[in-house]
Amino acid sequence: MTTYDDRANRGGPPDRAYARAGEDLTATAERVRASVESVIEGKPEVVRLSLTVLLAEGHLLIEDVPGVGKTMLAKALARSVDCSVRRIQFTPDLLPSDITGVSIFDQQRRDFEFKPGAIFAQIVIGDEINRASPKTQSALLESMEERQVTVDGTTYELPSPFMVVATQNPVEMEGTYPLPEAQRDRFMARVSIGYPSGDAELRMLDVHGGASPLDDLQPAAHAHDILKLIDAVRSVHVAQAVRRYAVELVAATRTHPDLRLGASPRATLHLLRAAKASAALSGRDYALPDDVQALAVAVLAHRLLPTAQAQLGRRTAEQVVLELLQQTPVPTADSGHVTGAQAQGGASSGGRRPGPRRL
Repeated sequence: MTTYDDRANRGGPPDRAYARAGEDLTATAERVRASVESVIEGKPEVVRLSLTVLLAEGHLLIEDVPGVGKTMLAKALARSVDCSVRRIQFTPDLLPSDITGVSIFDQQRRDFEFKPGAIFAQIVIGDEINRASPKTQSALLESMEERQVTVDGTTYELPSPFMVVATQNPVEMEGTYPLPEAQRDRFMARVSIGYPSGDAELRMLDVHGGASPLDDLQPAAHAHDILKLIDAVRSVHVAQAVRRYAVELVAATRTHPDLRLGASPRATLHLLRAAKASAALSGRDYALPDDVQALAVAVLAHRLLPTAQAQLGRRTAEQVVLELLQQTPVPTADSGHVTGAQAQGGASSGGRRPGPRRL
């Protein structure tokens, strides 16, 4: 009988140095989370997802109606980490060269000199990304996937860590251009902030009424701390059964009758990376099916296109993902693996396994 954390059965000694390093990294992630939550009132799940995407080396799309704090969330995340930050206000007259940069002829040197655009930062905030034309939106495609920019035949590497946090208004609002499928597929996750509760809105009036809390927000971590966290997430173990579960869940979207476009293989990779980051934030060095389930809607729904019949029936992509979560078999002890609770407690093997090592 194996477990999801099947490295425990290989007979090797426990990695105490690794565990101690993991505890330090967990404390760093907790500081960043608390810093962002000091600005975003009453939305801990949104803050956690944002941090999950950062540690999974992904990009985040924040979609909601105006005025609920989309840009505030992006700025709070950026200022909580001591990284270079650039903000791009997407407008209909924005040009691709404003994002990527442009080569300008230098009269003194008698040669072209490259002037980097706004994309050359570690955290890039794209505000109202769907108010720019599709031509301008496509300027982000190469940088988001390959973390580089090619201008006039020359390729320039982007700094690390690198993350795009984009906000957009719902597509039915005036002056918006829907993001193309290739653009949406490059965002690891999409999140909607939603309206705050009454108590959270009252606290917001107290905190934001006099001055913006962003003015006093100090970095809770440095860029090298984030890189260490990213390395820790890469080392999170994912058992074969959990990998297969993620593949089957994504594959089910490609054959669902209510969808005319299912999730891509990139979506499977993003779902796995996000699950590993979620496990690390939960203090585990191994991922569980619970991590995949918790992130499935955020990672998959924005990539799916419902059929015309589904749209007429008011069926959303989120509903389809939730339905597939109910239909896709979850790995259990019957399939040769134990459940998440058993993986932590070792109930299936009759012995007492140590608790999960912290990351």
